[in-house]
This record gives sequence, C-alpha cells and structure tokens, in this order.
Amino acid sequence: MKSKNDLFSYLNQFSWGLINKNTGNIFHQFFRYIIVGAIAFIADLTSLFILTDVFGFYYIISASIAFVIGLMINYYLSIKWVFSKRNLSNKWIEFQIFAIIGIVGLFLNALLIWIFTDYIGFFYLYSKIITAILILFWNFTARKIILFK
Repeated sequence: MKSKNDLFSYLNQFSWGLINKNTGNIFHQFFRYIIVGAIAFIADLTSLFILTDVFGFYYIISASIAFVIGLMINYYLSIKWVFSKRNLSNKWIEFQIFAIIGIVGLFLNALLIWIFTDYIGFFYLYSKIITAILILFWNFTARKIILFK
C-alpha cells in the first residue's frame, strides 16, 4: 500500500511542477511551451479561418496576419509562464529577437502552407496544422538557445 501512495505523491509533485512552479527543467518548459503554443495556435487558426472564409482574404495573407496574432500571444505567455530565466534584461530587445525568430517561422509557415496546399493538394487548414507542428520545434529550439536559459 505504501508504494501506491508513493506513486500518487510522486505524480502529484511532478504534475505540480509541470503546471505551477518556475522551472529551468527543459522538459517542463517544452510541456508548457506546447500548451502556450496550443493557445496561440487556436487564436492563429481561428484568425486564419475568419480572415479567409469570412472576409475573403487570400489564404497566404490570412496565414501571415494570423501568425502575428499567435506570435504576440505566444510571447506574453512564454515570458509569464514557460521560461523562468532570461538571457537579456532589456525586454524590448528580447521581444524584437523573439519576433525575428517568429518572422523566420512566419516565412517557413507561409512556404510550407503553400507547398502543402498548392503542390501536395491538402486543404489549407490541414496544411496549417502540419506546418504548425513543424514550426513549434523551430520556435522552441531557437528561443530556448538564444533568449532563455
């Protein structure tokens, strides 16, 4: 019976660390970054759909605008919850570098959506989902190495 209680205690402490406490643990950070990315992605995908299907924007333009909306949400949540240690003390410069990494991601985003939609023939929202997964790894790795300890 003791081992069962120990397991529950461990799982409780582990999940508490994933969600609540500041951590330098890269696994916890990546887990949190996925949650932050999911929130930003929902805003991004919703914006993409509304701009394309409701307002009639070309899907590449819509994807670019939606990506910027997701970028702003991602930055705010990343500095508040994901990364506890920062390499730069100047938040303006930090945001600019964060945005540059995001802009590289934006170009990759547009390129990959275009390839998946126009060349492979996927529906543009499916192209966006596939692209978002690929861009997740680019953004986390670049931001972790350059901006956050």
